[in-house]
Amino acid sequence: MAMNADIITAAVLVIGDEILSGRTKDKNVGFIADYLTQLGIDLKEVRVVSDDEAAIVEAVNALRKRWTYVFTTGGIGPTHDDITADSVAAAFGVGIDHDARAMAILEAHYAKMPNAEFNDARKRMARIPFGADLIENKVSSAPGFRLENVHVMAGVPSVMQAMMDAIAPTLKGGRHMISLTIDSGLGEGIVAGPLADVQKAHPSVVIGSYPYIRGDIFGTNSVMRSRDQSKLDTAASAIEAMLADLKTQQQAQF
Repeated sequence: MAMNADIITAAVLVIGDEILSGRTKDKNVGFIADYLTQLGIDLKEVRVVSDDEAAIVEAVNALRKRWTYVFTTGGIGPTHDDITADSVAAAFGVGIDHDARAMAILEAHYAKMPNAEFNDARKRMARIPFGADLIENKVSSAPGFRLENVHVMAGVPSVMQAMMDAIAPTLKGGRHMISLTIDSGLGEGIVAGPLADVQKAHPSVVIGSYPYIRGDIFGTNSVMRSRDQSKLDTAASAIEAMLADLKTQQQAQF
């Protein structure tokens, strides 16, 4: 859980053998990361686990104790290997059964589809752990659910995105992170040492180093992130001074 009231944290748990096998390429993590950033929530961890109850239970329990929010994707469909709902119920130690609210939603949905029977397989999507709130699904009706700080969502990107829209008003956002990028024009091997010294001198600012190649130029972008504008500006000034000194040294060698 977050130690600072201004910092709200989250984890994403991606569930599915199809992700681990490579048959399905995940398109949800990046979307969730962008979405949470806009809300001022820091995504701190992403895990991918198979359709295995023990693995899901372990991951859910570890993540929900560590971070403010947990968002799971995948495994709440109608097939035999969609075991996320049962696994989350097991993680919380609660029962699970067909939920009257979810059944009513799905009954109404399939009543509008004369060629689609509301059969036992589809009724599986109405099995919700006891005590959970439903997450609205405006795309295909089958709801997700929230149990304490764990939000269980579909793996289909369009459905997951609709569920995130439904969840958003219930989430507490934190202070937004401010970022600033400085292009050094120098290789990472040149700036690495001095940049590490700047990071040590400014521990409240997260500084990342990202090398690039543009034509015959090997350069490095220094990306700074902080919730405090003044601290960010101070670190930026230190990096600019460091880079000016390195460029002076480079010029002196030629």
